[in-house]
Amino acid sequence: MPRFLTMIRVDEKNAPAEGPSPELQERMGKLLEEITKAGVMLETAGLTPSSEGTRVTWSGGRLSVTDGPFTESKEVIGGYSITQCKDKAEAVEWTRRFLRTHEEHWNITAEVREIAEG
Repeated sequence: MPRFLTMIRVDEKNAPAEGPSPELQERMGKLLEEITKAGVMLETAGLTPSSEGTRVTWSGGRLSVTDGPFTESKEVIGGYSITQCKDKAEAVEWTRRFLRTHEEHWNITAEVREIAEG
């Protein structure tokens, strides 16, 4: 069965300073338990803020290293998951359910991509 990487992009400037509400954490926990019991979830995690990140870029034959925050980025990757699903439609449906756990004030984009094997 194919594996999929889902990258969760968030707008750090408009995310709630206090982070996810207890209700959101509870809804998310229930969904993660369900997807794990279904044998779909292989790995998931949130990421530290971009202010703690570093970008390494190769351009024009030169390397550059830039410490965060990355002010030119509207959205940054705030988390990810790796799932094993029967097809992309199933991976997208789990992602839709994950996004729906969030309150309306969250602005989140999820990118779902199949992991190339071999």
